[in-house]
Amino acid sequence: MSDTNDTPLIVLGAGSWGTALAIQFARSGRETVMWGRNHRQLESMASARVNEKYLPDCPFPEKLNIVVDFAEAVSGARDILIAVPSHSFRETLEKLEFLLPLDGRVCWATKGFEENTGKLPHQVAREVLGDNIPVAVLSGPTFAAEVGRGLPTAMSIASSDEDFASDLANSISDDAFRAYTTDDMVGVEVGGAVKNILAIGAGISDGLGFGANTRVALITRGIVEMSRLGVALGANQETFLGLAGVGDLMLTCTDNLSRNRRMGLALAAGKSIEEAAEEIGQVVEGVRAAKAVWQVAKTHNVDMPIVTELYSVLYENKPPKSAVAALMSRSLKPESTSKEV
Repeated sequence: MSDTNDTPLIVLGAGSWGTALAIQFARSGRETVMWGRNHRQLESMASARVNEKYLPDCPFPEKLNIVVDFAEAVSGARDILIAVPSHSFRETLEKLEFLLPLDGRVCWATKGFEENTGKLPHQVAREVLGDNIPVAVLSGPTFAAEVGRGLPTAMSIASSDEDFASDLANSISDDAFRAYTTDDMVGVEVGGAVKNILAIGAGISDGLGFGANTRVALITRGIVEMSRLGVALGANQETFLGLAGVGDLMLTCTDNLSRNRRMGLALAAGKSIEEAAEEIGQVVEGVRAAKAVWQVAKTHNVDMPIVTELYSVLYENKPPKSAVAALMSRSLKPESTSKEV
């Protein structure tokens, strides 16, 4: 393990999650620099020492600084953390590509398959940056507001580079934050993508008044679907029983801090996706993820009935109650077999 606490970590993305992670790295003693697209917002944050738009109750630690210029932010930096929505991930990597030093390392907190290609973030990163740069992914179960406030939290860091994962875990961990490492990037990324879709389903279910039985059934069978897809793509099935699987899914499905759950609640109340998104005021990753995961599941012949029904609700205007009826009328089968998750 190398000592990285004397080198700045650069966070690209000044939304709620990027800000929360920047705060936590800085709080733990790592010099941290944050950059975002909105220059006016960055200038406001630099002056107020807080992200008033997304995390108004989370003041910046002394070691967190704001830089407005992208090239200045990343110039000569060894460790870069990308915290942008999935549809902006490739573009951010392409901006970064020729600015990375030879010993540069890149990690991300971006969740979701790339919509047009069906690629996971680590596949996109390898395509843009090549195979020689160490990469890693940071994933839940975490809510940005609670991380920003310093509440006790655990998360997963996945990388095929053990030193990079260990450096990140040591840089972000403190008395109230614990990072666990794994080499299963596929599993962690699949979990992060699928849980957002299922959280929309949980919000719809609760919004329609279906109760705790339905919610628990959705979460439990959702883990099965998540595992099916992950294993088909090369993940370790055990990953889905840990923080990045069942942990992140339970968090996102059961608490109204989840924007994906709130999207489901709004849809159940009769609002359109556009109305709900405007009300939430942040990117709801599960909407895009539903289309991408549905397409990937079809390509790999993976049975994901809950995801399929949610895709129909989000993209084919299927009434939520009809989607539930379709799930409940499926042919009966064993809960699991030795051949299939």
